[in-house]
Amino acid sequence: MTAPAAVVPEVTAVVPRRGVRWRPGLWAAGAFVALVLLASAFPGLLAPEAPDAADALRALQAPGGAHLFGTDANGRDVLSRVIHGARPSLLAGVGATALALVSGTLLGLLAALGGRAADEIVMRLMDVVLSLPSLLLALVVLTVTGPGPLPSVLAIALYTMPIYARLVRVQANVVRRSVYVEAAVSLGLRPSRVVLRHVLPNAFAPLVVLTTIEVGAAMVAASSLSYLGFGPKPPAPEWGAMLAAGQQYFAIAWWMAVFPGLAITATVLAITAVGRALQQRSEGRPA
Repeated sequence: MTAPAAVVPEVTAVVPRRGVRWRPGLWAAGAFVALVLLASAFPGLLAPEAPDAADALRALQAPGGAHLFGTDANGRDVLSRVIHGARPSLLAGVGATALALVSGTLLGLLAALGGRAADEIVMRLMDVVLSLPSLLLALVVLTVTGPGPLPSVLAIALYTMPIYARLVRVQANVVRRSVYVEAAVSLGLRPSRVVLRHVLPNAFAPLVVLTTIEVGAAMVAASSLSYLGFGPKPPAPEWGAMLAAGQQYFAIAWWMAVFPGLAITATVLAITAVGRALQQRSEGRPA
């Protein structure tokens, strides 16, 4: 009589899920983004005074004392203007990115699901837009529409839209050929429901990371257009316009240009760092 075989318990390997390892630099980037958001929403909580409070008697004071970032040629506090300038700069970046995201998503879905003719027309138009230098295209749009915050947002959205359209087209083509979409079609679901319930959510997922990164690029573009005089008009506080105004006094009042420039650089770097961390997280790689 043979002994019964030993029962070996089945062991299931548990693979730890890799998340975002928040290193000190990434913590600093996230904290700075939160600070910029707070300054955009409630600038009065952080700014020591109104951004347009001019006083000729304190013009061009160096940083220190009552004015940590110094004063400009009109005696306005540079720190207050930098804090209040976060809102128009961030709104321009977010607005242009949101507009490019929506329009690019619709065009990408049209190219993927509208048949061969729609695909050719949409993609050739996107190729034309991408073939033009981004700054030149923005200047052409602003020449036609006139300068201002809203035309600047439209111009930036126009030349960033093809990025989203191409990505959505590729993702939608992959998803619509998947087994679960074919099963949904075979069950008789309406095409509109298949698109809204299956194609669009799966095609939209990779755009979240790209959108986070593109907000920083759109902010740089908006500040560049403001620097060239196509953004908000003085005395409205905006980082690009402040940088252009401070350039004239750089030899005697460097702080007028340096601090708005640092605000642009630090914000874009912080947003990009957070976006890259989200990208690595979505790809299963440690940040």
